[in-house]
Amino acid sequence: MINLKEYGFYDYFEKQIIDEEKQEGLIPSRVISVHKESYKIISEYGEKNAKLKGSNFYQDSKYQIYPAVGDFVLIKPNSMGDDVIYRVLSRRSYFSRINPTMRNNIASASEQIVAANFDYVFIMVSLNHDFNLRRLERYLAAAWQSGGTPVVLLTKADLCEDYEDMVNEVKGIALAVEVLAISSLTGLGMEGLKQFLKPCKTLVFLGSSGIGKSSLVNALAKEQLMKVNIIREEDSKGHHTTTYRQLFKLENGVLIIDTPGMRELGMWDVEDGLGETFSDIEDLTDQCRFHDCSHKTEPGCAVKEALEIGTLTIERWKSYEKLLRESQYSAKKANCLKLKAKNNKNAMKLPYSSKKNYDED
Repeated sequence: MINLKEYGFYDYFEKQIIDEEKQEGLIPSRVISVHKESYKIISEYGEKNAKLKGSNFYQDSKYQIYPAVGDFVLIKPNSMGDDVIYRVLSRRSYFSRINPTMRNNIASASEQIVAANFDYVFIMVSLNHDFNLRRLERYLAAAWQSGGTPVVLLTKADLCEDYEDMVNEVKGIALAVEVLAISSLTGLGMEGLKQFLKPCKTLVFLGSSGIGKSSLVNALAKEQLMKVNIIREEDSKGHHTTTYRQLFKLENGVLIIDTPGMRELGMWDVEDGLGETFSDIEDLTDQCRFHDCSHKTEPGCAVKEALEIGTLTIERWKSYEKLLRESQYSAKKANCLKLKAKNNKNAMKLPYSSKKNYDED
């Protein structure tokens, strides 16, 4: 039988299971892959396919949290077919973004959970034409918000002669974050990863397509777990090797969640993450003479002074302003969705005659 603790099942999750659920025969499992509406889970009985219990997820408003890769869920085992998922246990950490299918209609946008219950977020940036500090700032904000510990991996260092200069550039914006230049091909920098590769710890890989996520999985596993695609040399662009999210358990006990490459990362509510990512700027805003300083014309503005003397670049300041606007809009959208869900739940509790009046208001 499988020991689920080897898959990161801590007391935090065990304590969420109530006696009635145990008596009903429900047991915990972890979601290891999601492909459209198909789930693969691992439980004490091994790997199985699973489906949602329709009356819980599609009819009962209590169950509006749908499973993502890395989630721990309660299932009812079924020896004759697919296991049935009853509910999702509360997450220790999760990474989310604006649902990409709605990125052209921000008014209808919703949150998409990419991965859950991880310890470290490996933000991977390729040291080639795809190198982009502004995109990295987006990933850092989302990673800090997630509850995991961000680590920046600069991949394909074997293809870049001056990678140390690029490492220093990244360290200038990735404050209080470990930054490592690595090569899955030559083994350069791989020793530095050992501090994170602990049994039962979960890592999530994030980055654009073609930056070497699959190559790193194979290097850490010391076997060909994933197909590796060749990128175009002229623009460093590649195809998606990973087409859906999946969790791997390596022989050394490390758990890895790989995700499809994301060229665009629509910001959801990352207010706390922005504070960590741009702590240098937030320290400056605290030093402004006026607490409501707009950082435009007011005297005693620490931000304007830093821009003038060059200790803060205009590119980083504009990036902060842009991400802050996106985050504030998404936060308002998230609050509206929560209020709407609450109103719908209250409406369901009303008698029929009251529901009619409720809908007409």
